Amino acid sequence: MSKREAHRHALKTNTLDRTWTACYFKMVRNAYYTIPNNKENIMGINMELMRKKLSALRGNGKSDRTSVWFKPEEGDTDVRIVPAADGDPLKEVFFHYNIEGHRAGVMCPKRNFSEQCPICDFASQLWRDGTDNNDEETKKLAKSLFVRNRYFSPVVVRGLESEGVKVYGYGKQAYELLLGYILDPEYGDITDPDGGTDITITYTKPTTPGAYPKTNMKMRRNTSTLLKDKDAIPGLLQNMPDIDALFTRHSTQEVDAILNSMLSGDKSAESRSRETTQYNNNKKSSVDKAFDDLMTG
Repeated sequence: MSKREAHRHALKTNTLDRTWTACYFKMVRNAYYTIPNNKENIMGINMELMRKKLSALRGNGKSDRTSVWFKPEEGDTDVRIVPAADGDPLKEVFFHYNIEGHRAGVMCPKRNFSEQCPICDFASQLWRDGTDNNDEETKKLAKSLFVRNRYFSPVVVRGLESEGVKVYGYGKQAYELLLGYILDPEYGDITDPDGGTDITITYTKPTTPGAYPKTNMKMRRNTSTLLKDKDAIPGLLQNMPDIDALFTRHSTQEVDAILNSMLSGDKSAESRSRETTQYNNNKKSSVDKAFDDLMTG
């Protein structure tokens, strides 16, 4: 038996070296980890953290992650966009939505980081497949996977200044409105802590099924300070959330695994595209993948 065959046999039968027999294997594309079953290295459950999770689940509180988000209530809300450390208070982030298990979307490696994106490649192939075969359903599926942009700004919500800086996410229409105000000489730097301008956000919930909510923004004419207590402004800005850190960056290999997982469980998608069928016909077993990753990693 060759060395390669021996390794493959070991993976399939769990007969690796006896010092590893109690290991757990976690496989991520192009990476292979072993975690020894050593009780001395196992940390006990953080009960306080578990209580916080349960409280957040029941709606009795907010987790650290969700508390930074600002979602306007119906009606008018006044906010102030605060200056960003890199000079860009209107962050543009690209996502793929409609990915099973990733309700908040998957960051696109191509549009965000100039790296290859398997979802972009797959959606493009689906679109070509649907176009070539005059299959509108396949084209519709492709469009649902196309990349979408979303915008985020650090804001202070008037009346909730004590809660610090929050992150407001919005769409293209609101983004264009904000750009127009910022580039208007009458307003200038609306984020200036001493002489910036507040914004009134008018949020209207949809009234019919399938409709989208409406968001309108109106800039205040009068300038104002960010906080009445100017001495508190530096501390407020120093503790503002890092917008980039709020989203998970996936490598090309990880996005490929996410897509693979979705395709393997989506029978309807498989039946709609020759590309999907070919993809799944060429898939290897998890053992074969683990072996190949071990040998090439």
